[in-house]
Amino acid sequence: MNAETTTDGRSTNMDLLRFATAGSVDDGKSTLIGRLLLDSKSIFADQLEAVEATSVSKGYDYTDLALLTDGLRSEREQGITIDVAYRYFATPNRKFIIADTPGHVQYTRNMVTGASTADLGLVLVDARQGLTEQSRRHAVILSLLRVPHLVLAVNKMDLVDYSQEVYDKIHQEFTQFATKLNIPDLEVIPISALAGDNVVNRSDNMSWYLGPTLMHHLEHVHVASDRDLVDVRFPVQYVVRPKSDEHHDYRGYGGMVAGGVLKPGDEVVVLPSGMTSKIAGIDLFDQEISEAFPPMSVTVRLEDDVDVSRGDMIARVKNAPVPSQDIDAMVCWMTTTPLKPRQKLAIKHTTRTARALVKDIQYRLDVNTLHRDQETKELGVNEIGRVQLRTTVPLLCDPYSQNRTTGSFILIDEATGITVGAGMINSGS
Repeated sequence: MNAETTTDGRSTNMDLLRFATAGSVDDGKSTLIGRLLLDSKSIFADQLEAVEATSVSKGYDYTDLALLTDGLRSEREQGITIDVAYRYFATPNRKFIIADTPGHVQYTRNMVTGASTADLGLVLVDARQGLTEQSRRHAVILSLLRVPHLVLAVNKMDLVDYSQEVYDKIHQEFTQFATKLNIPDLEVIPISALAGDNVVNRSDNMSWYLGPTLMHHLEHVHVASDRDLVDVRFPVQYVVRPKSDEHHDYRGYGGMVAGGVLKPGDEVVVLPSGMTSKIAGIDLFDQEISEAFPPMSVTVRLEDDVDVSRGDMIARVKNAPVPSQDIDAMVCWMTTTPLKPRQKLAIKHTTRTARALVKDIQYRLDVNTLHRDQETKELGVNEIGRVQLRTTVPLLCDPYSQNRTTGSFILIDEATGITVGAGMINSGS
């Protein structure tokens, strides 16, 4: 749970759900988000008026709610989503961050970016089209990214006369496909984003559907236990030394808790040095707190004056990651220049940066059939494959299945500084 606190330290009990939309082009992702924002009263009157005016100027006989999220001019002109659009809104029960990701195949890398931090993946399908290659592709990627909750929203039910037969067919087909994937929690909901059926308010047009509305499910899906609260992982991002009269001897280590629960008095080890100490205190802004857990950003103070710097990690003495230079990972390649063996790249893992050599590409994964092509010698743009890397310094990593923060990394072209790949660690040695 990502609980907020008031000025007197009381919890407001408002937790946060990050979810990413996915699916094919024209499945209605942007319209659905617009509908969520509208029906949850999360947009201003002047925003709605502007969208209504634009819809009229375009000759539409309806209000195009997709205009609320498609902010780039090229997106509005083409009627497609290109970049990841983030939107924030809240209901009395929960706060939300939405990543509206593109549906086009050539923007798969953008979809990976938007879904990498999501608690829930929302895959839309057009009820008229059923499952497409791209909706299968996105379901596979969400599975690879270990997004713990998945909702299949069967959209545009108004265009198939709210047919239960159409819904049942898509439900059965996707459920069968999902058995091949690692999807712990799946919900299938029939909706009409344009008309508002089963989005926030229950639809009278689908009395045969007895499940939750989309908003009800988003408000009540349990995500607190998805985070690793056992293995303490605290990558140090910044050494805090104010050197002011008020805090003359203050020395703390700032960062975001990636795993476990930190408490004052806990015995910890600083990696890679191996020096041990105890937590003297944990600070959040200007107050001391009794514990810290993912994904809180805090400052940790230690009892001993040990050498700690950016890129180090604080962990439990008897439960620490093993420093690894040989990394086995699934990599999503994001640039038109292919990834090849012997290639050298920069690698950023938590707060640590190093250089990496591509030792081998074991196979390319066909995200439509899940076939492993072991004959491939390179990865092209938007392709995913299993890659062996050797890093110049040890990484303090865990398997991605155990911890999505310490189990992931990005690859950077050293010449341009552009992110060219994202990786999910299988193991290190």
